[in-house]
Amino acid sequence: MDRHYYAEHALTVAQHPSETDERMMVRLLAFALNADDALAFGRGVSTEDEPDLWIKDLTGAIDLWIQLGQPDEKSLRRACGRARHVILYLYSGHGARIWWDALAGRLAALDNLTVVDVAPATVQSLAGLAAKNMTLNATLQDGMVWIADGDQAVEVALEVLKAATRPA
Repeated sequence: MDRHYYAEHALTVAQHPSETDERMMVRLLAFALNADDALAFGRGVSTEDEPDLWIKDLTGAIDLWIQLGQPDEKSLRRACGRARHVILYLYSGHGARIWWDALAGRLAALDNLTVVDVAPATVQSLAGLAAKNMTLNATLQDGMVWIADGDQAVEVALEVLKAATRPA
């Protein structure tokens, strides 16, 4: 509702053998938060040169690069050089904060980078929704986010640690 985007997406989400339910559900959350007809899953975990999700324009230029976790500084800088806007979703609680505190100063100059921390309780609750076949609804209204299946709803707690300063 906040983005005035109303659509249904039938997604096939391949879970890499090394990927946890928590990470997979954060990928789905990232999809919901940035939903667009052109948003596609990249090879993410298995490929360093691709994000977890991205939007490419008709020329192949990358409009949006979405990455999860705690990438190294070099790969974040490379992503910011390749894409118009980069969003990084952190999801590992205290470890993510330690990682961010160590790199925040060096990444401050990346004006097309947004860093969002997903609260650990949210990540655990989202993992509880994981199933082989899922039907999820995402609602973004008045700055609040909920992800729900038929039985339960998870209120998503997000904190923007760094907002992009260049218009996206």
